[in-house]
Amino acid sequence: MATTWWRRRHRAKDPLDEADDLVPLDSQEQEEMVRSFEKKHAQQSRLWRRVFAGLLLGYAGFMVYSMLHQAWFPWELKYHAYFMEDMHPGMPILFDLVAVVACLLAVKGLLQNSSSSRKFFWYSTYVGLLVSVLWMTYMLRFPKIRWDAIWLPLAPLCGASLCLYLDHLMLESLEDISKLRSYMYNYKAL
Repeated sequence: MATTWWRRRHRAKDPLDEADDLVPLDSQEQEEMVRSFEKKHAQQSRLWRRVFAGLLLGYAGFMVYSMLHQAWFPWELKYHAYFMEDMHPGMPILFDLVAVVACLLAVKGLLQNSSSSRKFFWYSTYVGLLVSVLWMTYMLRFPKIRWDAIWLPLAPLCGASLCLYLDHLMLESLEDISKLRSYMYNYKAL
């Protein structure tokens, strides 16, 4: 860790002199380094939040298509047709709607980017858990597991969990940067 606060300077006078001196950074250089880390963190955080928000919006759009298709042409989609004998035609629409709500809550948390946005990730996780329980209630009635429909209960929950993990990683790296700022030393006092 201490070596990150030092930089190597090569002597420009004598190219044959291979003795590298370790020189401590002065306060201004330290401040610039920490600021560049903060700026890079903000850019990376914004990028990854937008990527995950885009993925979740794409999944939510697919689920809206699935709801409309089920409403207009009941049981035509293969993953809904598995449940034809066990549930009312409106139940898959309701379950897909709840999955869309879970995705939209996670997207709101991702795009809000504040300290209170974590509550939207937790709300999304709870709603995703509800979707999982609803779908699994009917899936467990099958004589054998339908692996091609297992994404129905797991996708909203996994999306919300990934958003929680992303938020945790971003918060952890921000804490490391603030810790780095607290480790700044006064060059003149040395």
